[in-house]
Amino acid sequence: MKVVLAYSGGLDTSVILHWIKHTYDAEVVAYTANVGQMDEDMDAVRDAAIATGASHAIVEDLCEPFVTDCIFPAIRANAVYEWYYLMGTALARPVIARGLVDTATRLGADAIAHGATGKGNDQVRFELSAYALKPEIQVIAPWREWTMKGRTDLLAYATEHGIPLPAAPKPSYSMDANLMHVSYEGGVLEDPWQSPPDGMFRMTTDPESAPEIPEEITIRFDRGTPVAVNGETLPAVELITRLNSIAGRHGIGRVDIVENRFLGMKSRGVYETPGGTLLHHAHRAVESITLDREVAHLRDELVPRYAEMVYNGLWFSPEREALQRFMDSVQERVNGEARLKLYKGHAMVLGRRSETHTLYDEATATF
Repeated sequence: MKVVLAYSGGLDTSVILHWIKHTYDAEVVAYTANVGQMDEDMDAVRDAAIATGASHAIVEDLCEPFVTDCIFPAIRANAVYEWYYLMGTALARPVIARGLVDTATRLGADAIAHGATGKGNDQVRFELSAYALKPEIQVIAPWREWTMKGRTDLLAYATEHGIPLPAAPKPSYSMDANLMHVSYEGGVLEDPWQSPPDGMFRMTTDPESAPEIPEEITIRFDRGTPVAVNGETLPAVELITRLNSIAGRHGIGRVDIVENRFLGMKSRGVYETPGGTLLHHAHRAVESITLDREVAHLRDELVPRYAEMVYNGLWFSPEREALQRFMDSVQERVNGEARLKLYKGHAMVLGRRSETHTLYDEATATF
């Protein structure tokens, strides 16, 4: 049996790699998708996989398809789950799942495996995506199969079997980073009254320590897709990276919510999405002068449905794809730019204009 494992190099997936290899008497291929993880040494991840027993360790750069195939379509749809969450984690899972399935197909593997827990959303996202792309694929989810209950059990297993452990100490919460955002949950954050620990945030400056002088930027859209920052046309990945840097130093993009998971429980999540927050506000500003009222209102009625589909792992479903076609057809008119002021955690729209598709007529609107 050959299994392709979604591998991060952390404690969970290191134990999973060893466990699958011996439980299923399987050859395990470690697959690591680079979707813009921060400060991640991909060579070290590859070496750790081989040291733990993987037959091969594959690292694939998926930053470009992550942005163009997932982030930008969601921006065009104004996708926000429960009015706050820009879904940086949910949007990364389809491109990772596609990479897993494509690798399994290419290598003739029998199954894929993931380290998502039995209580989270990611198990659903990975598995629904995998089955949509390749219905006959087998999915192994160790957290639903083995008897281990948590980190203490994992550490004991790793020690018993001589599995190399990450040298860095683990914080008192879980964290998932990619090009769009960082999410934090679990541990000390499970008390919804407890404030996030000092020093937790990685992409954004504390708004109280952000620059005292505001900064203005412009973002241009072509058919709803962001294409330029401050007049400079940028490739997709560079555009997101640039906006993350600009918004991050002003402390923009932090959200602390209690959300409704797909499985029915409430979960406290803390997120920082600096560049995505700027894109959301700028996009809505350009839409405000380019979209017909009834079209905009109809589209807005469908945004919660679209966001729920993405959040629940239905990216490759026919209903999400059909709704995306509608969302994108609406965006044909969304050409123009927005001007924002960034200051201590806030992004404020200062202006919007469209030279080709504006529906705003000053002569009609004037008092």
